[in-house]
This record gives sequence, C-alpha cells and structure tokens, in this order.
Amino acid sequence: MKKMLIVMLMLIAGISGGFAQGGKKEPAKKAAPPAAATTAAPVKKDGTPDMRYKENKEKAKAAAPVKKDGTPDMRYKENKEKEKAKAKKKG
Repeated sequence: MKKMLIVMLMLIAGISGGFAQGGKKEPAKKAAPPAAATTAAPVKKDGTPDMRYKENKEKAKAAAPVKKDGTPDMRYKENKEKEKAKAKKKG
C-alpha cells in the first residue's frame, strides 16, 4: 500500500512539475497609437484636459451638473437659474 501511495505521489509531482514549466511567450505586439485628433485645448499624455490652461478651466466651469441621460440636474442652483433665464426669454 505504501509503495502505491509513493508511486502516486511521484506521478502527481511529475505531472504538476511539467505544467509549472511554461514555454516562452512572445510579448503582445502593441498597435500603433491612433493619430491624435487636433483639439483647441491642450491635453495630457493620457488624453485628459490639462487644467493648467485657461481654455480647459473655462470648459470645466461651463459644464453644469447633468444626469446620466445628459439632461440638466435640477437639484443644482445653477441649472435652476438657467431654466428661469430661458423661461423669461420665451415669455
């Protein structure tokens, strides 16, 4: 019984050792980076706006809070004021 157990353990150790030795994998080839779209405002390497520049700061301020569907979130004061201004112009 002991001999069978030893043989089984050696067999399992040999098989698991064979799986542990992975072959050399070739590194994934990087695709050429897409051509950068020309934008009016400077961006960082990762594509986010660079907030050191005036035009990027103005764009960030101009954007009022919106919901997921893109409509203005009326819980915020600046959105309520914009709606009141639109209503006065119409009426």
